[in-house]
Amino acid sequence: MPRRNLLILALVALVAVLCRERVQTNPYVRVLAGAMTTIENRALDPVGERKLFEGAMDGMIGQLDDYSKYLSPARLKNFLEVVDLEYAGVGIEPGIDPKTKDLKVLSPLVNSPAARAGILAGDTILRIGKVSTRGMSLNDASVLLRGKEGTPVMVTILHKGEDKPQEITIVRENIKGDSVRGNTRNADGSWEFFLGGHNRIGYLRITTFTENTVNELRQALAWMTQQGMRGLVLDLRDNPGGYLDAGVGVCDLLIESGVIVTTRGRKSRTTHYATGKAPFTDVPVAVVVNDQTASAAEIVAACLQDHRRAAIVGVRTFGKGTVQELIELEPGCGLMKLTTKSYWRPSDKNIQRPRNASAKDDWGVSPDKGCEIALSDDESERWREWRSRRDVHQVPDRVSAADGNKPFVDRQRLRAVEYVEKEAAKRESPRPATP
Repeated sequence: MPRRNLLILALVALVAVLCRERVQTNPYVRVLAGAMTTIENRALDPVGERKLFEGAMDGMIGQLDDYSKYLSPARLKNFLEVVDLEYAGVGIEPGIDPKTKDLKVLSPLVNSPAARAGILAGDTILRIGKVSTRGMSLNDASVLLRGKEGTPVMVTILHKGEDKPQEITIVRENIKGDSVRGNTRNADGSWEFFLGGHNRIGYLRITTFTENTVNELRQALAWMTQQGMRGLVLDLRDNPGGYLDAGVGVCDLLIESGVIVTTRGRKSRTTHYATGKAPFTDVPVAVVVNDQTASAAEIVAACLQDHRRAAIVGVRTFGKGTVQELIELEPGCGLMKLTTKSYWRPSDKNIQRPRNASAKDDWGVSPDKGCEIALSDDESERWREWRSRRDVHQVPDRVSAADGNKPFVDRQRLRAVEYVEKEAAKRESPRPATP
């Protein structure tokens, strides 16, 4: 079948689904197909079939809501890499030095091609292939470092404290990033999950909810439990969400029973319950959120708050209470990310922030009383820089130097630690003897 006909058929099928009418009786389908033909034949400047198709898809789905989108094959690849933290590359987490603007290695991932090639945290990346990194954006650097699995890429590295650059050829492999992270990185690239200066208080930061998040969290919690964890700070700040099932699975590790979340579609309603097999219900938990905590991250925060399983610390969350379903089109035509459901917290309240919502309206997840800690814009910027630096091993020296020997104080996390330490002390205090 000619490629043009395939694209038209895909568009026809999509419109039929959205309009819920038979294709044969829908005049709009015929008009759209005819318009594509007319533009191809008569427009002054020639336009390719795919560009016309993708433009029609963008315009049509753009009439829906803020989160429904058409994902072309090119966009889809990038979307899945972001959501799944999986890509073909060398295993470098790059960053821009805030002072010199040089492209730096924040950390080579554990057992990655970069780590095996001798690349170290703090190295400066001077060139990728033959392209200088001077003034290069993080996105452009990531594009050059990634590629087809099994293909080589040469990077020119300047190790810290050395004067002579080194050219290193690395073969790209399939890389799976961590969605669950700790407080700092150890020298081998692994995570330190306990907070220094606090007696066995664990710290876990979930950056997004992927297919591996529940397993990563289970492993981290199991290790900390074996080490005598007394309390847990779960950091969901700047977490944009991800897979609904991952959010449900995280809750199922922490609550004993009850409703986790309910999703509602046009003609359906599904309630997700805890399985009753939660292995980590004994330690106190505080969840840190901010105004960029969204979607699946809000499901977790709302569930733990409604079940009184955790204190919520920070500021009110983003307010994204809808579920997007990935609907595949014809092969090679991409897919739709279509809003099909809303989700409701165990208290039967909707998290979605309505358009033109005011601060007085009930949406999102608000911190518990006494746990409202707002950072200024300057503090938030400094927190993100500080957080990024802590993803590099040998943190203490780097943090001191970067902050002029005045380390940043994360007031939101500090309040969360205070809560779990207080709750842990209550649980550990001896019970009075019975007469």
